[in-house]
Amino acid sequence: MKIVLVGAGSREFGPASIRDILLSDPLCNGGVEIALVDIDPSGLPRAQTYAEAVAERLGRSATVSASTRLADALPGTDAVILSIEIKRYFYWAQDFHLPRNFGFRQIYGENGGPGGLFHALRNMGPTIDVARAMETHCPDAWLVNYTNPLTKLCDAATRLTDIRTVGLCHGVFHGVEQMARLLELPPDRLNARASGLNHFSWFESVRDRETGEDLYPRLTERERAADWLHEWDEIALSRTLFRVFGRFPSPGANHIGEYIRWAGDFLASSTLQFFYDPAEGHPWETAQVPTWIYNLGDNPTEAPLFPDKRRERARGSREERAGEVERPPLVPSGELAAPLLEGVLCGEQRHLDAVNVPNTGCVPGLPRGAVVEVPATADQSGLHPMQMKRLPEGVLALLRTQTSINRLLVDAFDSGSRQPLLQALLLDPTTESYRQAVNLINEMCRLQEDVLPALEW
Repeated sequence: MKIVLVGAGSREFGPASIRDILLSDPLCNGGVEIALVDIDPSGLPRAQTYAEAVAERLGRSATVSASTRLADALPGTDAVILSIEIKRYFYWAQDFHLPRNFGFRQIYGENGGPGGLFHALRNMGPTIDVARAMETHCPDAWLVNYTNPLTKLCDAATRLTDIRTVGLCHGVFHGVEQMARLLELPPDRLNARASGLNHFSWFESVRDRETGEDLYPRLTERERAADWLHEWDEIALSRTLFRVFGRFPSPGANHIGEYIRWAGDFLASSTLQFFYDPAEGHPWETAQVPTWIYNLGDNPTEAPLFPDKRRERARGSREERAGEVERPPLVPSGELAAPLLEGVLCGEQRHLDAVNVPNTGCVPGLPRGAVVEVPATADQSGLHPMQMKRLPEGVLALLRTQTSINRLLVDAFDSGSRQPLLQALLLDPTTESYRQAVNLINEMCRLQEDVLPALEW
């Protein structure tokens, strides 16, 4: 078995994926080759050392290599796992603040909204480069994508290349955990099936695994009885959508809210996210990227009064971890790449709660070919998305707009034209005016010229 990790120098994705592969008996049966690839060579020695140490600790027969050249790593590959970013927080601060400077009512700005469009365009070029290299060197391999905006990138890879592409995300598990808290049940008691789009999925059904009981009536009662302020930033928006549309969404306000114009009322931490004083210069001018705050869950306002104290605390915690005598246990990350590959490459029967694949009719009411998120099974004959029930029309209307935006964005990338990008932006719920949309496109293309595809009017 040969698996290539692209973006392997990451401190989160790299070790987690390495660990998942080496913990898998089916993937390692008969030996495994792990090729670590990253255009930034600085993290590769650390990743290779980690992989070799984990293999030795687990007694695996594993060959580990590292390279900055993708073409050298791909021949003979069975699967490529992709997780990449370009100066993530530096450009994300632009995605987040520039639309607001032009009057957009956008929250988060990672996957949806105007910020999500430019985030997608930055990562679309490298993603398609990987897929096209696979067409040359390993055309039968699977491309497993973790990179955001996941739906938009998978849409591009499936439309513009012939590589089998699957997007994987753990977001649906957050929705299960939220419903379990409301129901006061362990999450593993819930048999929940969701469909829709990544970071904008809706639970078709929620049942008790032990009794078979439909839990939606009980969830309705428990949600009505719950205190509104409980984890406001994470589930208040989800609870409101549940009350209005009759299905519980996933994963939480930051992600869901990117696709809804009025979501800002349900994210109290919005003004804290990437906060800075514009009188002192913008982050993309000063290169001083502000702290990223996800929500109020960790009470970020209790941060140390002075930044140097924060750094001292962080450095001390790293030193303490480095000095631990006992090694931490090796446990799976919970991500789905290893189970997916155990199914399609090794012939094991695996259930996957959420995969992102082109719609072949498994999500009724959404366009065929649009990338959708559904449960699936994987086995020796391939990946099999489950046939889902039709979602309520109000939910479908929200989702259809996003499938059109995604398609137009791929058209913009493929054609090198700003016209489809403008159409996509004018469809976005957060857009208020034509002038606003045109000005944002021009400014973002100017600021991010080095990392965006060439787009002309």
